Amino acid sequence: MRYTLDHKHATRHRILVAAGQAFRERGVAETGVDEVMRRAGLTHGGFYAHFRDKTELVAEACAAAFAGAMPNLERIAAQPTVSQRARMLIDSYLSTRHRDNRGAGCLVVAVGADMARLQGSARAGYSREFTRHLDRLATALRLSDDPDANRTRVTHLMSALVGALLFARAIDDPVRSEEILVTMRQRMRAEFSEEASAPKSRAKAATKARPGHDFLSAF
Repeated sequence: MRYTLDHKHATRHRILVAAGQAFRERGVAETGVDEVMRRAGLTHGGFYAHFRDKTELVAEACAAAFAGAMPNLERIAAQPTVSQRARMLIDSYLSTRHRDNRGAGCLVVAVGADMARLQGSARAGYSREFTRHLDRLATALRLSDDPDANRTRVTHLMSALVGALLFARAIDDPVRSEEILVTMRQRMRAEFSEEASAPKSRAKAATKARPGHDFLSAF
């Protein structure tokens, strides 16, 4: 049976979405083509109508996952102040829901270590798209009017967020894990939002509040 071009594009998209979810949950090395196709509701043989090999799949699935973060970046960019933009990212990234939903969460924290071990086009593709993603994030957050300072601050913020989420996911004690999320939200808010200069009572109350923006994405 011959399929339309739209059908082929839709099928390819299903495979990319399934791959992105599987890579986040299981890691790149532990996820085979069979697993991806099963999640997409397709047979193994159909894979090669869309991709040459797993390497190509990895590169394109990562690109698709980063592109999927655009709506969230647009919501962040729409906030009128630096404090509000930073707070939206911090509170959503270091939320309990994000910690517990690997398959729909940040690609960087899920597969970054895997990518450092890969070679060739898979790593090159991820590196290229991650660099573009950081540039888009810097444009959305606008933490400084100076482009170089903005890029440095955004890299600093994301590095701290990724590390905190890694720690929170690595600890199997739910109380300790939650403490990490709460403490690091407090620290990051103080450094990147107006709470740094707010009265102590206001800042303390804010750190106890449940995160107000709880979306999931690659960020």
